[in-house]
Amino acid sequence: MSYNKFFAVDLGATSGRTILGTIDNGKLQLEEITRFPNAIIQVNGHFFWNIYALYEEILKGLKVIAHKGINIQSIGIDTWGVDFVFFGEDGDLLRVPYSYRDPHTVGSMEKYFKEIPKEKVYELTGIQFMNFNSLFQLYTLYNSKCSALKHAKKILFIPDALSYMLTKKDVMEYTITSTSQIQNPRTRALESSLLQPMGLTIDNFGSPIEPGETIAPITKEIQEITGLSSIPVVAVAGHDTASAVAAIPAKDKHFAYLSSGTWSLMGIEVDSPIINEESFKMNFTNEGGIEGTTRFLKNICGMWLLERCRKEWDENGQNYSYDELISGALTVPAFESIINPDATCFANPASMIKAIKNYCESTDQKVPETYAEITRCIFQSLALRYKQVFEYIKGISPFSIDVLHIIGGGSRNKLLNQFTANALGIVVEAGPTEATAIGNIMLQAKAAGVVKDITDMRKMIRQGIELLSFEPQDSAEWEKGYSLYLKVYKENI
Repeated sequence: MSYNKFFAVDLGATSGRTILGTIDNGKLQLEEITRFPNAIIQVNGHFFWNIYALYEEILKGLKVIAHKGINIQSIGIDTWGVDFVFFGEDGDLLRVPYSYRDPHTVGSMEKYFKEIPKEKVYELTGIQFMNFNSLFQLYTLYNSKCSALKHAKKILFIPDALSYMLTKKDVMEYTITSTSQIQNPRTRALESSLLQPMGLTIDNFGSPIEPGETIAPITKEIQEITGLSSIPVVAVAGHDTASAVAAIPAKDKHFAYLSSGTWSLMGIEVDSPIINEESFKMNFTNEGGIEGTTRFLKNICGMWLLERCRKEWDENGQNYSYDELISGALTVPAFESIINPDATCFANPASMIKAIKNYCESTDQKVPETYAEITRCIFQSLALRYKQVFEYIKGISPFSIDVLHIIGGGSRNKLLNQFTANALGIVVEAGPTEATAIGNIMLQAKAAGVVKDITDMRKMIRQGIELLSFEPQDSAEWEKGYSLYLKVYKENI
């Protein structure tokens, strides 16, 4: 019997996976082929991604597929946003790419706004201002006289760079480009005026391509290395959040979503970008979705906080499991210690534990000392930050919001899911945890004609997964907690 099989490469900011997706009689099955770390490399005071290691891991996954004799129909790659790779005249990489975590972009926005005013940049792009956006990374590298930028013929975003290494075809997939703060969401094209301060033009980037379009088959070299035939690489929704949102099992449009992982991204799916004085003031972003939709959302620091704390505990010989952390958090009184997860001090501190303690001390709160107190602080603070952003979204949404869909790895965290329902006062539906990989595979399935459109995709996903539902509880207590959160809310500490 013939099955539709697709190979998904899903790269996050801390780890990556290759996954085999099989669609049989309208049902989707996932099989993890490989899993590997994606570590930031520190060299000479800067932070980089090891793109060669990621390339090697993709090849390893493809070799496993070939060794098992599995006939895949296509390959799709999704990654985190904003970062990019320089390629020279000869088609080779000029250097490993900088990580958005590198602090060299701090202060770059303010300098750029002397070239083009902040209001104008937002009017053209509708993108949330963050100092690591591609626009400000490029401006930083231009001012530091980066030799790779100077000699770059092509600048490709991470998923496009990896697809280029497999196909030798340079493209610029819409959803990943939309994270850059260089693309106009109304015209769906790059804004050349924003590139002029760096001496760049649209020709420095790849050819525009929409999610669901085929890029090219893998090269003969890749075929020989992996043992595969001429398999096409499909431009899926290259930004991992766009892939995840494509996999939301929504019944209709009256939903908000929270893509929960290292980052949390909360927003709504709309037919056209929302760019006005209010969205500018609230610093919301308009990123590309599939089938012409816009993801109106806000980036929120997510499980990065706990991941960094766990790393410190592990280094000190305190190896707490997630179950231990959650159980411990439930033994601690509520709202004794609250932080703003998006405060600048939590971006990339030498010690996340110290950063949390310093925030609480500077805002005259109880300083959390134990792992249970720190975990409780993180979880309740995230839920309260979600409420703050959700209130903004409700006020600007063109439709009523009946449910919040939590997708991604964070949807497994039942305690945070319940905290979120409590804080927002709305039903939360959690799942799928593998939303990004599912969205990746579904876009490949669409390219193959297996599914028609986003409605078809979401119907199949909803029928094939088990959703967990969380009803709001303890509303009065959480409203008091939110009042405390607003009192200690600080952007910079």
